[in-house]
Amino acid sequence: MHNEKLPAPRLTNGMNSHHETRDSDPAITGPVDRTEEFVRLLGHTRRHRFAYLMSLMNDRNDVEEVLQETDLVLWRKFDDFELGTNFTAWSCRVAFNQMRAWRQKQHRSRLQFSNEFLDAVATQLDTQTERYDQRLETLRACVRSLPDRHQQLIQQRYTDGDKIESIAARTGRSLDAIYRMLSRIRDSLRDCVSRKMEAGLTS
Repeated sequence: MHNEKLPAPRLTNGMNSHHETRDSDPAITGPVDRTEEFVRLLGHTRRHRFAYLMSLMNDRNDVEEVLQETDLVLWRKFDDFELGTNFTAWSCRVAFNQMRAWRQKQHRSRLQFSNEFLDAVATQLDTQTERYDQRLETLRACVRSLPDRHQQLIQQRYTDGDKIESIAARTGRSLDAIYRMLSRIRDSLRDCVSRKMEAGLTS
């Protein structure tokens, strides 16, 4: 984190025992120190946020920068988090929003996927599942398995930032054909991830 000074610890009041106790230490029955609980949850789930951002960005240093900003936002918004719910899912949603905010500040967007593509692909990343890491790896494998022409189209549209009109003119295809192809690619990724994950569950 940056050198931002954290406010004094605040104790929760009026919570039932399910929210008052750490899920990892059932022996603790008193009110939870939210500052201590935040630090514990932050450290316990950091690898999930790191893996999530690495699947959406190209540079490890950029990921670390976004992670630091995410940690600050998570602390500022921690009062909004309900203890006992899924901190990993909540923190990954915050990380995704911080990644988008970071991208808007950069002048290197040609090296990054567009927000449009990230919005579409992020639907494949179920951050609420215990199989989160496996789903990320499955998505990467599905992208690599796309036909070359589909990978080229993704690169032209979402990495290079080419407009649909430019791609259509360069390839001799209609605008509608390019839009349909992009839609089929997203559907293909969705089906690929679901199929591989279901096969893993039954294996």
